[in-house]
Amino acid sequence: MNDQLPRDDDRAIAERGTAPDTTLPIVVYVLHLAGMVTGGLTSLVGVVIAYVYRGNGPAWLDEHYRYQIRTFWIALLYFGISGLLTLILIGFLTWLAAVVWLVIRCVKGLKALSEHRAPDNVDTWWV
Repeated sequence: MNDQLPRDDDRAIAERGTAPDTTLPIVVYVLHLAGMVTGGLTSLVGVVIAYVYRGNGPAWLDEHYRYQIRTFWIALLYFGISGLLTLILIGFLTWLAAVVWLVIRCVKGLKALSEHRAPDNVDTWWV
């Protein structure tokens, strides 16, 4: 029988019976995805929620908020560059790549959230 204290590891599974509410992080991921349809407006709401609630839960959940904040700022950069590149017509391809990047990043985050662990590669600019 393992009576040790839970590990203070960002990727650790939540302690037995005390799993925190993951509704808000799920909402933020969905808002990021909906931002592709709303021109980023819902994504802006999502990043505000992530900023407000980060630091209020276990380390693995805080990593999700950090991941969502980074996703917002990196997506803003990628979509902004794509907007500029549409002037030379290559922007449509980079916009499509940015959409795929955002979807993959949100799906990976939602999968990690359902497993009660931190997302992989929080600091990466890729997926």
